[in-house]
Amino acid sequence: MKYKSKPKVIDAIQWTGKNLEEIINFVGESLMPIERRMDYDLKIKTLEGVHTADRFDYIIKGIKGEFYPCKPDIFELSYELLND
Repeated sequence: MKYKSKPKVIDAIQWTGKNLEEIINFVGESLMPIERRMDYDLKIKTLEGVHTADRFDYIIKGIKGEFYPCKPDIFELSYELLND
């Protein structure tokens, strides 16, 4: 059988290594406690456990309000920016 994704709009933010405050505001309690340094990977609490977001990964808010990291190449193949 073949399946097609249902169209959906997501909220996401890219971890640049320089936008920690934005990430904290977006992810909230799903971000594991960390040192406030800009040269590290982030630990995100997901529905499947703790996942690591490397620099330049996107953090996506899922349809149940959960957060998870996504590699840039997969993100760019899966999503396009909406112009409001």
